[in-house]
Amino acid sequence: MSTTDILKTRVMGHRGAALLAPENTLSSIRAAARAGVTWVEIDVYLIAQGGLIIFHDDKLDRCTNGSGVTRQVLPEEVAALDAGGYFSSDFVGEKIPTLLEALDCIQSLNLGLNLEIKHDEADVESIVPAVMDILQRHWKDNDKLMISSFNYEALQLCYQINKTRHLAQLYENIPQDWQAQLESIEAYSLNCDYACLTKQQAQAVKAAGYKLLCYTANEPQLVESHWQWGMDAIITDDPTQFASFID
Repeated sequence: MSTTDILKTRVMGHRGAALLAPENTLSSIRAAARAGVTWVEIDVYLIAQGGLIIFHDDKLDRCTNGSGVTRQVLPEEVAALDAGGYFSSDFVGEKIPTLLEALDCIQSLNLGLNLEIKHDEADVESIVPAVMDILQRHWKDNDKLMISSFNYEALQLCYQINKTRHLAQLYENIPQDWQAQLESIEAYSLNCDYACLTKQQAQAVKAAGYKLLCYTANEPQLVESHWQWGMDAIITDDPTQFASFID
């Protein structure tokens, strides 16, 4: 596992700050920074022609004025979409950022980044090398970067490409073999659904020496017990609700 303690915060913005501005946009990243967080989580998604955008869903419909399968959309089509009007009239015209645009924005704000690789398919070699290459060329501080994914094979490939990266395995329900998976990629943390986590699991993760991050609670009372169990940080859509935990 990583021996460097990179996470110096207890609150991380989810998809930027998804309740304060349209998720996974530059406005959402900036809203998180204004709320005081020092780390944000965003999703990177592969589209047609090898493009990498900041987006969460398999389809465009929920968060844009477009429709169709995200994986199949062309870069020029993405650039024409409105990714803010669904949220409020204040954000009409907001664009889906490319990975590079998001990296530039986050670094300009001096934030740490939890970059989640959104990829549910088997061909991880179609996204991981491209993401890792852009990070190698355009992300400056390795101690302000965490790479996370639900896709274990994607994290395995990340590890093969660069063993110095801080990797975080994502789970909804933590499987029996979680420790073997984390050990095989020398993971930094286990990131999981707060609602599915048990006290016994949390204590086991901490006893094994990993950081424990939980998503996505937007009300402090929902995770009061989790802090006592050893949770290191909450990933939240609304960092303002956790202002007392922000250093």
